[in-house]
Amino acid sequence: MLKLVATDLDGTLLRSDGTVSPRTRRTLDALEHRGVTVVFVTGRPVRWMDSLWQHVGGHGLAVCSNGGIVYDVATHRVRSYRPIPVDVGLEVVARLRTGIPGSTFALERTDGFAKEPDFRERNPPPDSLDVGPIEEIFDEHTVKLLTRHLDHDPEDFWLSADRLVGDLVTTTWSSVGALVEISAAGVTKASTLELLCQEQGVQPDEVVAFGDMPNDLPMLAWAGTSFAMADAHPTVLDLADHIAPGHDDDGVAAMLEDLFGLDPGETREDAS
Repeated sequence: MLKLVATDLDGTLLRSDGTVSPRTRRTLDALEHRGVTVVFVTGRPVRWMDSLWQHVGGHGLAVCSNGGIVYDVATHRVRSYRPIPVDVGLEVVARLRTGIPGSTFALERTDGFAKEPDFRERNPPPDSLDVGPIEEIFDEHTVKLLTRHLDHDPEDFWLSADRLVGDLVTTTWSSVGALVEISAAGVTKASTLELLCQEQGVQPDEVVAFGDMPNDLPMLAWAGTSFAMADAHPTVLDLADHIAPGHDDDGVAAMLEDLFGLDPGETREDAS
């Protein structure tokens, strides 16, 4: 019997405008009423989650930064984190600067975002932005190292970066641009979700997971039941057990209605 739903956000649960649709919201509410735990498992940092906390449910936990952080919504604090050792992170930076000239770097830390001056953000930077040489801003609270390249194909950049540093860290990619996301060795959405499930006594075959990009692959492989979104990356479509309709068609909600036998009238009324 399924006890826990693990879902990615962007390109999966959320529509293209970044919102939770009325149908999806009602589906999440119906699952919580039945005692089914829904865990958001996302590459997003905590600072990009403010508008979504209301949908987390009574348990109030989310896995952020590709497994780097478990966040407790009720207390507004980082419950646990899995940092990149400073010496390892600086070695990764050195290898990438040498091996892929033009690479620039930024950090997601438990206390916010930091970057070196040349790193170009695709989203508005937070007010509390720490800018400086990577050797000065990389600290023991760093859960994700970001590296961007303006002249590389996104997937080729990821594969090249992984060849250079994959023996030291976990690399992945979930962006439309050439942005590689780097976590400590062994830290993935799956490994942190597994720790959370162990705490709650939930087994892999009691978990259904949804995703769309390569950073979701470990989670989809670990879960007993997995769904790729219809517009997912080819590697995700190849790996997942099933294919759900696209995120703009409320694909997660549609599959959850079927899996848990939810009343269609309850979840689809006034859906838009």
